Amino acid sequence: MSTMDKWTAAVCADLGLDPSDADLRAVLDLTRDVAHSVARPAAPLTAYLVGVAVGRGLALPDAAGRISALAAGWDGEDLSLTDPAHALAERSRPAAGAPRLPDSYKFRHRPAAGRRPPLRRCPGDGRRRAKGGQ
Repeated sequence: MSTMDKWTAAVCADLGLDPSDADLRAVLDLTRDVAHSVARPAAPLTAYLVGVAVGRGLALPDAAGRISALAAGWDGEDLSLTDPAHALAERSRPAAGAPRLPDSYKFRHRPAAGRRPPLRRCPGDGRRRAKGGQ
């Protein structure tokens, strides 16, 4: 018995489900399609949502087939209309040819070249030490 089979049996036992209802291949195919066509973090969420749909009466092959088809045709074009954070990121992206900021501006933990790290207060003793213990 593989690790996946053991895990599936343990999860089904804990949740009071019949292990024969767990269609491993269908779920793995679905999450692969979503991860490759949409985004990797969308795969577990999609598996959960399909599970909710199946729990409400939709057949797993039907739900998985519909979502795989949706993922295959996904282009993400409508993100700016539905996701304000995406629209803000698009507006704040520098124009082509615009000067780039040095990395020291982007990463607060990395001081500019040739400069000492900023000082910070150490709790309790009132003394100031350089960030990073220097």
